[in-house]
Amino acid sequence: MTSLEPIVTQELDSLGFDLVELRRGGSRSRPVLEVRIDRRDGETVTIADCTTASRALEARLEADALVSEQYVLEVSSPGADRPLRHVADWRRFVGRRATVTSAVLAGGKQEVEILAVDGEDGAEVALVRDTKGREVQVPLRDVTQARLAFHWKR
Repeated sequence: MTSLEPIVTQELDSLGFDLVELRRGGSRSRPVLEVRIDRRDGETVTIADCTTASRALEARLEADALVSEQYVLEVSSPGADRPLRHVADWRRFVGRRATVTSAVLAGGKQEVEILAVDGEDGAEVALVRDTKGREVQVPLRDVTQARLAFHWKR
């Protein structure tokens, strides 16, 4: 997987998309490669965007023989519960709620509101508010997983 990520990132970058998530599943005889993309202009990812990215990735993966002949490639938008992997993601979603896993948080995992992100490169800290209104500073390097929280409106 790690060898695929730089190649997938490079191919998407040339199309103006960002790689949000890359997951590999399926079986050895029928591997599934799931690619989540985002647009840099902040617009919603369309079916046409997914098609464009899929065709380019397919061509590159097959030309470089990086996948078996029976693989499945799934390209989609990041979804409502998109992962927050980079500092830019955290900054983009200030004001939104996220489920964050970090030893800094009570219980190790909480749903919080992202209030701000500050700090120098490599030492960024998110200021978050938990559901009880407590504000906590969470160093991003201490976050093991974070995803936007999604709630159905009633």
